[in-house]
Amino acid sequence: MPNPLPASPMALSKKQYRQVAKAIEYWHQTGMIDQETTDKLSGSITAVPFDWKRLARYSFISAICCIVIAVGATLADEALLELLEHIFNSPPIVKTLFFTVIAAAIFRFGLNRRKRFPHKTYSNEAIFFIGVLAVAAAIGFCGVAFDTGSEHYSILFLLATLLYLLLGLWFPSKQVWVFGLLSLGAWMGTETGYVSGGGMYFLGMNYPLRFVLFGAALTGLGMWGWHILEKESAVNHPSGSFLQRVILFSPQTKVMGLLNLFIALWIMSIFGNYSDMEIWHEIPQYELLHWSLLFGATAIAAVWYGLRNDDSVCRGFGLTFFLINLYTRFFEYSWNTMHKTIIFALLAASFWYLGTKAEKIWRFGENRGMRDERS
Repeated sequence: MPNPLPASPMALSKKQYRQVAKAIEYWHQTGMIDQETTDKLSGSITAVPFDWKRLARYSFISAICCIVIAVGATLADEALLELLEHIFNSPPIVKTLFFTVIAAAIFRFGLNRRKRFPHKTYSNEAIFFIGVLAVAAAIGFCGVAFDTGSEHYSILFLLATLLYLLLGLWFPSKQVWVFGLLSLGAWMGTETGYVSGGGMYFLGMNYPLRFVLFGAALTGLGMWGWHILEKESAVNHPSGSFLQRVILFSPQTKVMGLLNLFIALWIMSIFGNYSDMEIWHEIPQYELLHWSLLFGATAIAAVWYGLRNDDSVCRGFGLTFFLINLYTRFFEYSWNTMHKTIIFALLAASFWYLGTKAEKIWRFGENRGMRDERS
């Protein structure tokens, strides 16, 4: 006996509603379902007149940005800064304990609130973000309290990395996990700089080349977990083991890895493995061509992988940075040799060409879908 339809129809966005309604109509016209089933399926969905979910997400992002700007404005105002110094005129260790207690209270409140209101995703994550800021303040004052003058700041980033990653796995929280990965990148950069004695090179690599390897490692880890997520739905359960929770965050790990990888490759395609700007100005442009080729090959590989495995993230990163690579090379080789009017006219023509091709592909898909429905 078929399962009864839910009492209330499923709420979909207008775009999703049109797509589902079109699919139901296609199934009916091709004889796959009868009229009664068509009416039942059509009655089981409804279009949301306004996307409140998206508005909620944008509102909380705006609120978080305003909080950050407010804190920055406070620190930039000397009068307010002096007032805060009077209020917090205590040893750094006391400030560390104070912000630690504040962070613990915020996280506890956020966890309790998420248990009561699990559907309020964005507001819960916004509370966790405030807790992340409190942890950062506690770690900063901890560094001041135990400062020995060694300028080994990477220890603080390592501490932040461990805290954020463990907290992200414990809650679990994707946002806190992302901050852990950001802290991990900051630790890698500062630690290799400290080990190399403050020099720009570590094992013969400048900072961008180090982040190429760092991004590639994160991307590999994220793709490994992403494939497991695609095959085994059991790891989606938040109460799984430690490894399952790491795999659960594979999409975020993959995005952070691709971001580090492609930005670092883009910088490498411009500056190469050089750290001295005077030396970089003296070398001919063709000596950096191999980095541009590596950048382009990596972007093409990401597009190929995305198309092969239906991975929209890799496909999007690959296409975006492949175009960035082309336009960067265009500016490099023509900025000093071509009139600026011609440069921007060619850019306008290229974007127009891309737009018309994309429009043709879109129209072809629309017309093909209409022909299939009529047939």
